[in-house]
Amino acid sequence: MESVTPQELNVVCNNLCENCSCCIQVSDVCVEFENVLALDNVSFSIKAGTLTGIVGPNGGGKSTLFNSLVGLQSISHGTILINNMPSNRSLGKISYVPQKERINWRFPLTVEDVVSLGRIGKGSIMQKLGFTGNPIVEESLRKVDMWDHRKALVANLSGGQRQRTFIARALTQEADILLLDEAFSGVDFASQEGVIDVLRSLRDEGKTILMATHDLNSLSDRFDEVLCINRHICAHGNPESVFTDEVLKELYGAHGELFAEHQVGRHSHGT
Repeated sequence: MESVTPQELNVVCNNLCENCSCCIQVSDVCVEFENVLALDNVSFSIKAGTLTGIVGPNGGGKSTLFNSLVGLQSISHGTILINNMPSNRSLGKISYVPQKERINWRFPLTVEDVVSLGRIGKGSIMQKLGFTGNPIVEESLRKVDMWDHRKALVANLSGGQRQRTFIARALTQEADILLLDEAFSGVDFASQEGVIDVLRSLRDEGKTILMATHDLNSLSDRFDEVLCINRHICAHGNPESVFTDEVLKELYGAHGELFAEHQVGRHSHGT
């Protein structure tokens, strides 16, 4: 990120936060990978307690956006605020379920083992040493309807059951915001509906959820809002209204001319 003084950062934060009930605010964010702009002047805001689908093509920046939100990816320009604070001061506010979980499927981990990993560094000494159960782990498993499967090996689960397990692990971190990257990958349609039911329930409890997906089917039934991204924001709003012919062309059609004035190192909308 470009160097700014604490005073300048406070001015930006105050300007973005004034009269705003949003828990995620992204303003003019750019991310560069060598000679490629992975994100180009991305700006949007997400209100607390919404379930938002993030859609776009492969290489369109969905994973890069999530990594930037949680601080795993540095930004070249712009500002990200999480609950009115810079993202680097918001540790513990976001739980992230990445596209590819780093699980050794040959290792005999149970559902409860995997979910308990979310509590590393938290809880009482007795819980950390494994001498007593953690009520947050149990509560998280019950929320995703996996408590009865807690002793099952993760390697033997269906795709939908695995996703619910990873969501439970994220819930144990007690964050208000949940990011899921391609949670439907390898999950059949019926199981997808089960995952969505879990996410709706969490939203109704006040969680803010962003889920990246390639699936354009049933978006209006599944999400409160949709954010369309292809390196820049193509559209953001009600899923029934955002998918115009123009937006779909920006997402999946010929669109190279849109970036003609946006070059690496130039982040002021072509000026």
